[in-house]
Amino acid sequence: MTDLDPTERLHTEELRALQLERLQWTLRHAYANVPLYRKKFDDAGVHPEDCRSLADLARFPFTTKQDLREAYPFGMFAVPQEKVRRIHASSGTTGKPTVVGYTENDLGHWADVMARSIRAAGGRPGHKVHVAYGYGLFTGGLGAHYGAERLGCTVIPASGGMTARQVQLINDFRPEIIMVTPSYMLTLLDEFERQGIDARGSSLRVGIFGAEPWTERMRAEIEERAGIDAVDIYGLSEVMGPGVAQECVETKDGLHVWEDHFYPEVIDPVDEHVLGEGEHGELLFTSLTKEALPIIRYRTRDLTRLLPGTARPAFRRMEKVTGRSDDMIILRGVNLFPTQIEEIVLRTDGLSPHFQLVLSKQGHLDHLTVRVEATADTPAERRESAAQEIVTRVKDGIGVTVDVAVVDPDTLERSMGKMRRVIDERAG
Repeated sequence: MTDLDPTERLHTEELRALQLERLQWTLRHAYANVPLYRKKFDDAGVHPEDCRSLADLARFPFTTKQDLREAYPFGMFAVPQEKVRRIHASSGTTGKPTVVGYTENDLGHWADVMARSIRAAGGRPGHKVHVAYGYGLFTGGLGAHYGAERLGCTVIPASGGMTARQVQLINDFRPEIIMVTPSYMLTLLDEFERQGIDARGSSLRVGIFGAEPWTERMRAEIEERAGIDAVDIYGLSEVMGPGVAQECVETKDGLHVWEDHFYPEVIDPVDEHVLGEGEHGELLFTSLTKEALPIIRYRTRDLTRLLPGTARPAFRRMEKVTGRSDDMIILRGVNLFPTQIEEIVLRTDGLSPHFQLVLSKQGHLDHLTVRVEATADTPAERRESAAQEIVTRVKDGIGVTVDVAVVDPDTLERSMGKMRRVIDERAG
């Protein structure tokens, strides 16, 4: 613990005092400089001065992705344009993109929490870090890049794509750490095998995986095939980017939230009341130090729960996110998440981890087909029995009937960023 920064060594009471001071500043800053927040606070009958304790935050209104879209492009910025040093944005595939800005101080804080995250994952100054997150408007690549440099690492800015070349770079440059989405890591491992190279013999020792939900079974699969420690990182561009929370390699028991910069809450997604520690619900974040785009009680739609700190005792942990409230499929009255299907696929012999869920209509009823790739050496008769095993396990474990199509290897679309797990072919 000697290499921790001073904030990581704070006692809980010291951290809570720091949070309250920074929260009060954030509320005043947002109210004074962002018209949307001023209106939201006024409509809710609250004022920044009403926040006298951390519990008082529950009186303030939520912020949603729709708020950011309606403020497109710069309506949520709380500083003049000349103080903004960088702009990132979401892909905007389901509407206008959400745009976020950063001041010089914001970029410094982001690099600090990313450096802290990489160190918690096992990275050290002098390590080489292969960054295979996408660069550009997506926050993943540049967030990882500047954090690794801040820690004193050597960065290999590989970005996404060109999978065969990525394997070559790993073999030739010999990085100790890789930062990438877990689904693309599986694609890289497939490429190692295609080239006849044992990934377990590579230089890689740690994988820092984020940007999409992934399960403990996927962790076990990656660790076994790659011979590395696979740890989780969490973030989202609306709050900062990657580096909001990080799993510590020595415990791998959930992600410690860097609460000196981001204040977490969990609410019931239906009635919206704040839940207690250990209760499952929707994760909210309030930024505590952001200047360009302060964010108040942002509804992430990620489902998790908060737990006491372990490796970093003052910082609460969030359990690994395994689903989103807006990714939930309601199939004939049953709630189903893609990660539930992933668990079943990963424990079925003869199948790869690559699958997609295709929603369609059969008459008036919704219908779900699980399309999953076989491994290269799986015979036809095993494909049939594997498909039937998934049908049975989904019916027994989740309570719905689905069709399963086992397809050839490399048939399903690979993702360089977040995997598109659900394809909705229903009309309207």
